[in-house]
Amino acid sequence: MLFATWVTALNILVFAALVAAVIYLFVLIVRALKKYIGSKAVREEKQAAKRTLGESLKEHRTQRHMTQEFVAEALGVSRQTVSKWENGSADPSTTNLLALAKLYGVTAEDLLREVESQAE
Repeated sequence: MLFATWVTALNILVFAALVAAVIYLFVLIVRALKKYIGSKAVREEKQAAKRTLGESLKEHRTQRHMTQEFVAEALGVSRQTVSKWENGSADPSTTNLLALAKLYGVTAEDLLREVESQAE
């Protein structure tokens, strides 16, 4: 009889621990969702900065009367890749950003500074 009482108490304790774990996971999920929802402005700002970098790259290219195909050949990438950089759906790697800056006759720092000043 004493053994049965201990087993019942242990079962209740295990059940309570499982319920507590489920509640804790639920609270963590709710917190994560609240944080994600609250970061909407940050995500939009990052997206605007990406578009701004693309606009800056396109502006430099067109000022120098270069085609996307010419830039792509000079950097060893596809024309579609250059297009993605300019429309903001992708960012150039650091190596490609440095190569673009050299091709456009500016420093990479100048390209990035333009993005910062336009995003602020």
